[in-house]
Amino acid sequence: MRIPITMQQLGPDVESGEIVVWLKEIGESVVKGDPLVEVETEKAVLEMEALDSGVLVEIIAGVGTEILVGAVIGYLQAED
Repeated sequence: MRIPITMQQLGPDVESGEIVVWLKEIGESVVKGDPLVEVETEKAVLEMEALDSGVLVEIIAGVGTEILVGAVIGYLQAED
């Protein structure tokens, strides 16, 4: 089953963020709580943690992409 990775709200006034770097590559295993991506907001660069476990199978939002909170940035494949 594919699990969407969505842009999290990284602060009370944050409506969007820019992807600075993906900390995992396609094909890598991800465990819930792992740092997954660094996001730049108006105030800081923050790590966004994985909310689910699985294998990173698709990155939709590449480095330099501005993403709204709640938008899908990639997908995990659940490990059986």
